[in-house]
Amino acid sequence: MTTAPAATDATTLQGWLEDSAATEQLGQSLARTRPAQAMLELQGDLGAGKSTLARALLRALGVQGAIRSPTYTLVERYPLEAGGEAWHLDLYRIGHAAELDFLGLDEGDVRLWLVEWPERGAGALPPMDLRLELAVDGLGRRYALVAHSAAGRQWLARLAAANELPG
Repeated sequence: MTTAPAATDATTLQGWLEDSAATEQLGQSLARTRPAQAMLELQGDLGAGKSTLARALLRALGVQGAIRSPTYTLVERYPLEAGGEAWHLDLYRIGHAAELDFLGLDEGDVRLWLVEWPERGAGALPPMDLRLELAVDGLGRRYALVAHSAAGRQWLARLAAANELPG
């Protein structure tokens, strides 16, 4: 059973994802409604669907070819169809935010940051606009989208207005 997404306030949307297709739909919806430049934090345990969502979002933005998890490389860069780049970071393996200096994160025209474990880069990353929390719930996933900036609140408003969010 799918439940409708709930807007708990102007800064949060919550819902339930039945399966990986629903997770992909959420990624596509995020891609269609994203601001010109955005920081998206991805939170969730192993197997929660972060990689599935990131791949769907990047595909919806026109990324061709392999979309790899940045678990070992720490950062993967993807050219976007509309110009600029999307960067997918997984900061689990860094010990201190100062290590980000060695990743060359100040180069390029980044339009979208997808950041896993952003707390490990605290102080060295731009502020997040939107946090996506994914949690296993039976055979599906619960999600919460939490805005942290004006751009994040506008992103949530566009998502809600598009009326295409899964469960």
